[in-house]
Amino acid sequence: MFLAVKYLVTAAVVVLVSEIARRNAQLGALIAALPLVSFLVLIWMQVEGQAPQRMADHAWYTFWYVVPTLPMFLLFPWLQRLLGFWLALGASALLTVVLFLLWGLLLRRFGIALL
Repeated sequence: MFLAVKYLVTAAVVVLVSEIARRNAQLGALIAALPLVSFLVLIWMQVEGQAPQRMADHAWYTFWYVVPTLPMFLLFPWLQRLLGFWLALGASALLTVVLFLLWGLLLRRFGIALL
């Protein structure tokens, strides 16, 4: 039952944000930029009784994983005009994967192991 509640609440947040974005692009983007998923994950971890260190690790790694996703948001609008939605989405996903790998290799030099 708890898993079903998690699904419903999480899905409701995504639907709510997409509905807001449909009506107001700026407000939708602002809300989407908030770490709502991370907040939900931390809440679910707390409710499930996860160790504080596990939650802290989740927040730590989330910070480092956000950085290589940022270029996608800058390039997607340009790629969409050039390639259309689906190809732009695929190219953005591929770009993000490549940036994740490069970011992981760079951070490894500083003792942060993401990969």
